[in-house]
Formats: sequence, C-alpha cells, structure tokens
Amino acid sequence: MSYTEYFGLNREAFSNAPDARFYFNSEQHSQALLRLMYAVDSNKGLAVCIGGVGTGKTTLARKMLDGLDEQHYESSLLVMVHSGITADWILTRIAMQLGVEDPAQDRLPLLSQLYERLLAIDAAGKRAVVLIDEAQMLQTQELMEEFRGLLNLEIPGKKLLNIVFFGLPEVEECLRLDEPLSQRVAIKYHLKSLSLSTTRSYIQHRLQVAGASHMLFQSEAIPMIHRYSGGVPRLINTLCDNCLFEAFMLKQADVDLKTVHNVAGDLGLFNRPRFAENPEPEQDDLDEIESMLDRLEQQI
Repeated sequence: MSYTEYFGLNREAFSNAPDARFYFNSEQHSQALLRLMYAVDSNKGLAVCIGGVGTGKTTLARKMLDGLDEQHYESSLLVMVHSGITADWILTRIAMQLGVEDPAQDRLPLLSQLYERLLAIDAAGKRAVVLIDEAQMLQTQELMEEFRGLLNLEIPGKKLLNIVFFGLPEVEECLRLDEPLSQRVAIKYHLKSLSLSTTRSYIQHRLQVAGASHMLFQSEAIPMIHRYSGGVPRLINTLCDNCLFEAFMLKQADVDLKTVHNVAGDLGLFNRPRFAENPEPEQDDLDEIESMLDRLEQQI
C-alpha cells in the first residue's frame, strides 16, 4: 500500500512535477498573471517576472501559456536549459514555434521570414507572444541584443512581438548587459514566498485536488511547515510529501508537529534562513510560529 492509498488520495498531492490541475491562484500569482497579460494585450513589448528558486515561475509561465487561446494569440514557450544557447538557436526556435516554415539557415533571410510571419499574425487579428522560462540563462550581451532586435520588429504604432521573461533575480543582471533592452521592460513583477495564511490555503488546495476528504495536517503543524520551508512552494511540496510518507510509515491518522520537525531535520532544513523571500512576515505569523516552537521543545 502506498501513502496515497492509506490517506484516501487519488494522486500524490505534493509532487513537484508540473501539473496544471494543482495550480494555486494565490493573490500574488493572480496579480502577476494580470500584469503580464496586460503587457501582452497592450503590446508593451517586454515584461519580466522574477522570483527565487521554487516560487512558482515555471508553473505561472505554463498557466499563462494555457490562457493564450489560439483564436487571439500565436504563442510559444521556450525553456532556456543551459547558458550555452546561441542567438541563432533562439531566433530559429522562435521562428519555428511562431509558424515559419522551412526557416532559412542565414540570419538575415530568417529575420525576413519571421517579420513576414508576424505581419500575417497581425493581419489575422492575433498577437504574437513568446514566453522565455529560465531567462537567467541568457548570460551574454549577444543574446540580449538579439531580443532587442526582435522587439524592433514592428509597424507604425504597433509592436509585432511581445516577449515575457520568467527567471531568477539574476535575470536583471542579464538585462543590464544591454542597457537599451533593460530600459524597454514595460512590466516587472517579483514573486515572493508565501505567507503563513497562504501556505495553509496552499496545502489545503493541493490536498483537495488530490481527493482528500479532510485536512491531513494538524493545525499546529502548518506554522512549522511554513517556518522550515520559508514559504517557498517547492520546499512546501517536498516537506509535505515526506511528512505524509512518514505519517503513513508510522500509521498515524495525520501529520503532527513532531513529524514535521523530524522530517525537516532529515531534509536539512533546520538552518534555512526564515522568510528568505518574504523578509517582513506579519507579526501574527511570527507569534504563532514561536508558540509552536515552544510547544515542540516541551514535547522533545
């Protein structure tokens, strides 16, 4: 028997694999999506979404792509998997994903093909959108200049291509490699870690999507999960997944405070800086967490 069966779940609730079914529309993710869509629908050209490791940038990028319906947008998502990507590779991939057939090998003919394709997309009443995930991998001035050139593909009074970067804070250093491009950022949004109350809602949401009939974490366990994860969604998932497995192994009805503490120790989370992406947590959050710590010390 797996822990999913033991707890009556129909799937793993806290897998870190991308799954649109588990998308959690937190206030900040909702605000980010609204702003990025505004940038696209207003033909602003370049928008940037920045967040630390595990804050949900890739999930947000995929959610945005899903929302760009084919009737109104010609869109693509490119993931920068390493820093050795060349400007020619990016130009070719963008051209192909936006519908350029038999892209030319040489740069100038390829740019001409892409421009003609963008004109056709505009004539069809659509907007061309390219989402770039892991944009911090764009670490050369040549790459930044290439994107500036792509943003220059326009007609009087209208840009033909909108680009959205999703990346770690280092993406700002990449943008500064080409100051004219940096100045063209029309919208910028920073994703932070989740607050204690949002962490609680996030855990409840994922359990409900996975088919849980009731809350599987004791109320006092949630502040500890928030503390040890720093409110980072990816770490919340890892910690909760391991806690459920541990509770299953111990034949517990749910996850208690001690289980969270023990699992966090096994995962090496004791020395994580608290609230790394949310430096000013609400005082109520701090008070509740400190109270939980005092009670845990009494238990152990």
